[in-house]
Amino acid sequence: MNKLIVILGPTATGKTKLAARLAAEFNGEIISADSRQVYKRMNIGTGKDLNDYFQNGEKVNYHLIDIVEPNEEFSLYKFKLNFFIAYDDIIAKGKRPFLVGGTGMYLSAIINNYQLRKIESEEGDYAKLNSLSIDELKNLLLTIKQSQHNITDLIDKNRIIKAILVAKASGNELDRNISTLIIGIKLDPSEVKKRITSRLEKRLDEGMIDEVRMLLGDGVSYDKLNYFGLEYKFIAKYLKGELNYDEMFQKLNSAIHSFGKRQMTWFRKMEKEGAIINWINGNNFEEAKNIILLNQKITHSQ
Repeated sequence: MNKLIVILGPTATGKTKLAARLAAEFNGEIISADSRQVYKRMNIGTGKDLNDYFQNGEKVNYHLIDIVEPNEEFSLYKFKLNFFIAYDDIIAKGKRPFLVGGTGMYLSAIINNYQLRKIESEEGDYAKLNSLSIDELKNLLLTIKQSQHNITDLIDKNRIIKAILVAKASGNELDRNISTLIIGIKLDPSEVKKRITSRLEKRLDEGMIDEVRMLLGDGVSYDKLNYFGLEYKFIAKYLKGELNYDEMFQKLNSAIHSFGKRQMTWFRKMEKEGAIINWINGNNFEEAKNIILLNQKITHSQ
């Protein structure tokens, strides 16, 4: 069977555009690995760039974009569950699945087959845990699960509680090993910085602030926008009057640069854990295409 093609890279490197071209070339469909693009009406801030999915006048089908409301919870477990639904659907149609994005946790959950279990708990369990201090919760989580995949679980109280509930849950494990071919996009850091700033200016011109206003009007809280981070967090602060426009732009621009660096750190961690990433210079279509063709040739000759 053809391998799952994974296209990864830090923000602003052109992953979606490259993946759409490759999917069109290899009769494929795309599964998004982006933790924010799952939410409806969060378009500009998450960079959905849906026009990129049209290649040669034809739409490349995509999955796991616009599937939940902003006020709904979406977990790593739900991502993996929805991934397998989309993956099986693509395979059943005789097409090639492409997993595309920059959310390291989502990518690793599939590539490294993270063992995840559905939360089956009552509200009372949450209330009991919520009565504990953050330090008590940290100690409890580390006692239950000594190896943490995501250190952010140890920063936010709500996330620590959810991590404890997941660790204590039983059954419904999503355990499937998927054979993958990973292609990573690398760019010179100075070029990435330039692209991030230029893209931010463009998104603000396209109405990103109005998008956040619309979300607030739809009942999405400031706390939830803060949870979404980056664009939504800093524009919310601007709309609350906590930052002026220039402060918002500079802080947000800096935060996106830092986010890109953290993404690269995660990808290097993936390599240390055994993932083989075939790095290409920018979103070079021919280079990526040749990697896939060579892999197919090797696979068919075995």
